[in-house]
Amino acid sequence: MEVLRGEYTGLPIPANSEIGLEGEFRHDEKRLEGPFGEWPGYYAGGKIEEPVFRIKRMMFRDEPILTCAASNKPPHSHLYERAFIRSAALWEGLEKAAVPEIHGVWVHEAGSGRTFNAVSIKQKYYGHSRQAGILASQMVPVAYGNRWTIVVDEDIDPSNLSEVVWAMGTRCDPKVDLEVMQKCWSSKIDPLTFDEKYYNSRVVVDACKPYEHRLDFSPVAETSAELKAKMMAKYPEQFKAILEQE
Repeated sequence: MEVLRGEYTGLPIPANSEIGLEGEFRHDEKRLEGPFGEWPGYYAGGKIEEPVFRIKRMMFRDEPILTCAASNKPPHSHLYERAFIRSAALWEGLEKAAVPEIHGVWVHEAGSGRTFNAVSIKQKYYGHSRQAGILASQMVPVAYGNRWTIVVDEDIDPSNLSEVVWAMGTRCDPKVDLEVMQKCWSSKIDPLTFDEKYYNSRVVVDACKPYEHRLDFSPVAETSAELKAKMMAKYPEQFKAILEQE
């Protein structure tokens, strides 16, 4: 990476940065910060004194590009890139943890990119779905502030909330298919944090068909892909009008 040497700090600064700020933190200077809009979708901060950063030198490109981050009630712009990046990272983590047959992972925008996440698997053995859910609930990048981890079968698109909720409503028996964990990693900007103990509880929802009944479970009532394609080809204008309305 190309760098230049900061004239004030002597530290390396990426030469292609849009903006570079040099300055100092003083150990004896703190002030209340915020409140600011934060990733859960609420104003947070303003309760704890934070170190003050004194800017001594500023560098910037001509007409710098400021992407910024509007942290407010979801969905909002930078949640979409978070969803892609964190979904990929969680999928990679599960594979590295030797969880087999992962068919999809999605960190949902509606969950602020952390609190509601779905994993789709093809069950291979007893306990497979719990293994995937418990590991997924505790892995970076979603362990911080996670609340809900939903595990679904491979026929469910984990990015489609309607399908995920359908699986929760028809394949999950709340009495036996919920695992609640306590004293997990939370945050000072969690709206349910009321003191300086940054814990939360979270739940793994096993919304997969019971493993012992995966082969004799009630079949899904839906149009086959072949018939759907045939009807779309036969009545293209009618379906085009319906899709445009949606």
